[in-house]
Amino acid sequence: MKFKFCHNNFNVLNLEKSIEFYEKALGLKETKRSVAEDGSFILVFLGDEETNHKLELTWLRDWDRPYNLGDNEFHLALRVDDFEAAHKLHKDMGCICYENESMGIYFIADPDNYWIEIIPAQR
Repeated sequence: MKFKFCHNNFNVLNLEKSIEFYEKALGLKETKRSVAEDGSFILVFLGDEETNHKLELTWLRDWDRPYNLGDNEFHLALRVDDFEAAHKLHKDMGCICYENESMGIYFIADPDNYWIEIIPAQR
């Protein structure tokens, strides 16, 4: 028996704002979209065009408040080939929420405050 990662899911309040963020901040592109027949939810899958792993964004029509992320101790991690350029982009976007210079990494927060770790390619 062998298991393989497929996707991670984040529930989002503003689907279009989240898609725009992930495209601008991380270069992720929409690969699939599913809309419930009754309009109660939309699922959008984003990919990096290199791996099979996807980020699933779920929008729920009747959800009307920010998601409770608890202590926000979970996160996604992405490796980037040009760490300095990525850091500049994210700084200009104002989405860096935590930096650990001794480890050579930093985190950005998406519009719903999910954290994404940015790791240089050489780590």
